[in-house]
Amino acid sequence: MADLITIENLGNLLMLCFLQAVLGFDNLLYISIESQRAPVAQQKAVRFWGIILAVALRVILLFLMVSLLGSLTEPFFIFEWDGILTGGVNFATCVFIFGGVFIMYTAVKEIGHMLSVEHLDHDVEGKSGKSAAKVVGLIVFMNLIFSFDSVLSAIAITDVFPVLAAAILISGIAMLVLADGVTAFLQKNRMYEVLGLFILLIVGVVLLGEAGVAASHATHNDDLALMVFGYPIVPMSKSTFYFAVVVLFAVEFIQSGYAKKLAAERRSTQGGGH
Repeated sequence: MADLITIENLGNLLMLCFLQAVLGFDNLLYISIESQRAPVAQQKAVRFWGIILAVALRVILLFLMVSLLGSLTEPFFIFEWDGILTGGVNFATCVFIFGGVFIMYTAVKEIGHMLSVEHLDHDVEGKSGKSAAKVVGLIVFMNLIFSFDSVLSAIAITDVFPVLAAAILISGIAMLVLADGVTAFLQKNRMYEVLGLFILLIVGVVLLGEAGVAASHATHNDDLALMVFGYPIVPMSKSTFYFAVVVLFAVEFIQSGYAKKLAAERRSTQGGGH
């Protein structure tokens, strides 16, 4: 135990905690939005158990990846359709593609639901059609999808399992503390739920981009990068992703302020007319 408490391991732990915080934002957003689909009385419990089970499975996933890193990173299929589709596919490629498509489908479906709802004030009851167990299952499943890139990044920093596990547990505690607050904010400011869904849509695109280079990065072989019709699938950088998120927030704030100003002017005009 004393061998673990070193300056190097403590430094790696701090770096991993920061990494988990940066990469965990989209995960926390998904948990906050998806938990509102459960029955109202069970939403808090859904978030709690969803995060607890997800963190436990993330530690198990970490152990498996550390143990089986070689077999998970090696491509099991290589496309050689010149001019159409080329590159390698490994386990991470499949996870990123499936997760990206699923998240984009969820976001588009919920945006469509919002557009079709007639009475937004009563929509909370309509959203609570999923069982608590189903929502917990979705949260756990998507947490594993989200955590795949963070686990791979963490292993690149250190291969000391206790340090990696400690970082995951600390990030899980942080999610437990913040989940209720984020959900309450979205419930009080429902216009930001639309913003959150568009952010999830971008997250889906990010995961699809990560799929393009998953095999090549894992094997350090650029020839295994996926190319479609001669064009490489380039992942979106984290800085670009967060810049897009900041722009979306800025647009929302400006649009909300402008809408309030227009509404106030209309009220004053109508009042003056009478």
